[in-house]
Amino acid sequence: MSAAFVHRPVMSREVVELLATVPPGTVIDATAGGGGHAGLLLDTRPDLRLLGIDRDPAAVAAAREALGRFGERARVVHGGFEHLSDIAASESEGNIVGVLFDLGVSSPQLDRAERGFSYWSDAPLDMRMDSAQSLTAAEVVNDYDEAELVTVIQRNGEERFARRIAREIVRRRPLTTTGELVDAIKAAIPAPARRTGGHPARRTFQAVRMEVNRELPNLAEGLSESVHVLTPGGRILVLAYHSLEDRIVKQQFADWAGTRPRGGQIPRGLPAPTDGPEPLVRVLTRKPMRPGERELAENPRASSVRLRAAERLSS
Repeated sequence: MSAAFVHRPVMSREVVELLATVPPGTVIDATAGGGGHAGLLLDTRPDLRLLGIDRDPAAVAAAREALGRFGERARVVHGGFEHLSDIAASESEGNIVGVLFDLGVSSPQLDRAERGFSYWSDAPLDMRMDSAQSLTAAEVVNDYDEAELVTVIQRNGEERFARRIAREIVRRRPLTTTGELVDAIKAAIPAPARRTGGHPARRTFQAVRMEVNRELPNLAEGLSESVHVLTPGGRILVLAYHSLEDRIVKQQFADWAGTRPRGGQIPRGLPAPTDGPEPLVRVLTRKPMRPGERELAENPRASSVRLRAAERLSS
């Protein structure tokens, strides 16, 4: 695999085990990355084919190289999983038995300073997963008005100092590098708060990156489509890295399973409602699975991941 895109798959043992019993057919890796999960799965299940999707051209190239040994069993295309149904219809032979989402930003994207994802390096304000798209972090930081910036930083970053940060960013415009953005954030956050909770720019960088790449709306759209491409007995797996993503997955699974009424959560101790449409899935993970101690020791970046899974029913 290209040295420019080496990505260690997270919770690979759990992913392979959850897909070990699906019927023969095609698994869609909606975030192919470097092809790590896909390669392990194809090694384990000779009766499966793989359709990989990624919006990052570097990831597509790396996955094609890594999966080339599987020949026609593996196909990787450039695209976004918000178009999952269209891609599945045009690129697969049907009989989709699994869909895997590994969300967030990958290690190669973080480690390449010129991509602008990291607050540890000074680089142009970019943060695009797909270099072909027009919106960049520089446009979000410099062109959004103050109220829009507050909304982005609060919604995507859950940052309590969002108003102060947005005000400082606007005051310092134009900002052209990640280092200038870090300086603005540090200046806006009170000194006692800067000394706790990790890097002070972490939440704002997450918020801007998610805005640039439309991560939450794309997740909602792609996840919503995924259940409808699956054959009965097929499974959906989602690896989420923060609470905003995990909340979308948890609520979507509950909606499909018929366990989340329109009015909100079911009160503790009461049975699930029996009226309404037939459930589409059986939720396999009552609580999200987490990586084991050994994996965390070898890959500290896996510490925040949550894995949820559901199985398509015949209805």
